[in-house]
Amino acid sequence: MVAESHTVRTGTVLPVDAARWAMWTFVIANVVIVEALFVSAGSGKNEVLTVAKFFGLHAALLMLLQLLLVARLPWLDRRIGMDRLTVWHRWVGFTLLWTVLTHATLVVLGYATLDDTSMAKTFVALSGVPASLLGMLAAAVIVVIALVSTRSLRRRLRYEVWHGLHLLLYVALGLAFVHQLQETTTFTSSAFATAYWWILWLFAFGALLTGRLVVPLWRNAYHRFSVAAVVPESHDVVSVYVTGRHLDKLPARAGQFCIWRFPGHNHWWLANPFSLSAAPDGRGLRLTAKAVGSASAGLRNLPVGSRAYVEGPYGAFTSLHRSRPGALLIAGGVGITPVRAMLEEQTSGDVVVLYRVRSEAEAVLLNEVRRLLALRGGRLRLLTGRTGEGGVPPFGAGSLYQLVPDITTRDVYVCGPPAMTAAVLAGLRDLRVPARQVHAERFGLA
Repeated sequence: MVAESHTVRTGTVLPVDAARWAMWTFVIANVVIVEALFVSAGSGKNEVLTVAKFFGLHAALLMLLQLLLVARLPWLDRRIGMDRLTVWHRWVGFTLLWTVLTHATLVVLGYATLDDTSMAKTFVALSGVPASLLGMLAAAVIVVIALVSTRSLRRRLRYEVWHGLHLLLYVALGLAFVHQLQETTTFTSSAFATAYWWILWLFAFGALLTGRLVVPLWRNAYHRFSVAAVVPESHDVVSVYVTGRHLDKLPARAGQFCIWRFPGHNHWWLANPFSLSAAPDGRGLRLTAKAVGSASAGLRNLPVGSRAYVEGPYGAFTSLHRSRPGALLIAGGVGITPVRAMLEEQTSGDVVVLYRVRSEAEAVLLNEVRRLLALRGGRLRLLTGRTGEGGVPPFGAGSLYQLVPDITTRDVYVCGPPAMTAAVLAGLRDLRVPARQVHAERFGLA
């Protein structure tokens, strides 16, 4: 779509706040309904099984929330961002793990108490009951996924292996759904309860299928993306220009990223998230990537005219969230790409760019950034040298204040390597820059 000028919102509710309120309202409303259904459905066969049912119902709600957080719903993604939604998905996942384990333990304990036998014998007996076996299998899959998602194991696994194992979550959800239908009385305690659970499950699965499958397939069939040009920017950086049909109808904004696949170039499951390095103009898209792996390094060998499969655009790193007239854009290395795109939308207001690289020779798209800032009266500070050279952290509170004395009156956008982003955010907190003025993108597939 054609680049839009930014809109500054002062004294109003920001889109991210509205989205968070909507999410909390949704969660709280459903927790209240589940609590009411739990009370109305009556107690279990003993007190322990009653508590087990309580945890089982909330485990079902957590599973549904898990689906919605990764469904890539455009309204949520544009306001909150895939990076934050993914972090929430992770923490909800670990909460789900302990809820499921608590539910399973209490079920075994409850029946062991009821039958006056050991938990081990009760566990073996329950595994012979089809409905209970489905629940056990679902719990086992969730445990496996949680284990491979811990940071220590995740770092040792290739992304493709981790992603393949993570897809087992859908198997666990299917097993858990059937288990709930066969095991719990809450589903059938009333006509309202039955309708509520079916609507909630259909909504969650429908959102997931729509966001992850239907919309990407439809967009690629409609736009027919293809490679228009491949331009080396340096010895290890390349820009890929992608064209297609009706790109003026693609809801893309400067600062967003897409997940790119180039059939024939890599295996289908090898996908990379790259930011748009130029504002969408309705005629084409551009990504600029540094060679950090075999997939990105091979982009310079893409044949012109080859097909591209594009998922997105995604991300909340856009001018939609501007709340102040002035802006500070901080980039590190190839993190300059979304910042460079956002400069095309900057038609008014004071803008400062801090660009961190080890040397000017490594500054990607530097000439384009300088040209855009010159057209808009902005300022560029190129920060070179090694991190902490001279004993002064480049993004500590003191350094940031010295570089931009009015930093607390600006919107601050940050995109760069994780360590740099963390340092900048820490410096901004020390300077007490209001959280609503700070925007950081940590996009990634895992």
